[in-house]
Amino acid sequence: MPRATNAVATKKRRKRILEHTRGFFGNKSRLYRYAVDAFWRAGCFAYRDRRKKKSEFRQLWIVRINAACRPLGMPYCRLIAGLNAAKITLSRKSLSELAIHDPEAFAAIVEKAKAALAGMPVAS
Repeated sequence: MPRATNAVATKKRRKRILEHTRGFFGNKSRLYRYAVDAFWRAGCFAYRDRRKKKSEFRQLWIVRINAACRPLGMPYCRLIAGLNAAKITLSRKSLSELAIHDPEAFAAIVEKAKAALAGMPVAS
């Protein structure tokens, strides 16, 4: 009895992988053997970087806030301490957007943080 193969399913599986790797460089987009490795590797990077993106954006927002508040006479760490003392709960994303698009409002927030820090006792 001849060996039975399921060529339809095999071709469909291979075609699906090659469709996902279309646009990859070299043999990774043309040959199934290399496309499978590239497909799984790309999936691992995508999974990792969806999580990493959140911390990278937070770092960007902090850098922007620090760059905007230093000319106003206050470093980032003191600004955050002042906002906590003043009970102002703004995310770093919104603070960053304010610093870029509405510098007057950001300056007012910095002044409130300064006022809240001035009223706090200094730790010795």
